[in-house]
Amino acid sequence: MIQMLKSRPFTAPPETTPQNSPRLVSVGKIGDATQGYISVIEGEKLMFDIQRVYWIYLSPEDITRGHHAHKELEQIIFAVHGEIEIELENHHGDKHRFLLDDPSVGLFIPKQTWRRLVMLSDAVLVCMASMEYDESDYIRDYNTFKNFQA
Repeated sequence: MIQMLKSRPFTAPPETTPQNSPRLVSVGKIGDATQGYISVIEGEKLMFDIQRVYWIYLSPEDITRGHHAHKELEQIIFAVHGEIEIELENHHGDKHRFLLDDPSVGLFIPKQTWRRLVMLSDAVLVCMASMEYDESDYIRDYNTFKNFQA
């Protein structure tokens, strides 16, 4: 089953949103159209200690990125400009699709989640990660991911 969610806060009660499930995180915004906006993520909305921040920009439109999972790393990603389509899959084959198009709404990606991202409309992605870069944490082969046992 594939579930498509547009960028908006996830409002299901915690008992239906296990800790290891992808979910949208609304951080809100302050400001107005005359001066611009600011969004801040802090406190309990940060589900882990941030160890690395990176951004992806100037990707050709409609390029597909990702095609990997992480053994332990967790992430929160934002489309701070443009739109990003994201498809996530867990070991059970459950798929979720998201369209990030609001810079005040991020997506939590739990560990051991296969991802595919399509950068749309001059998108800029900002990612907060729970670990520093470690190539050994990556699962780059889909069949290996499907058979991975933590």
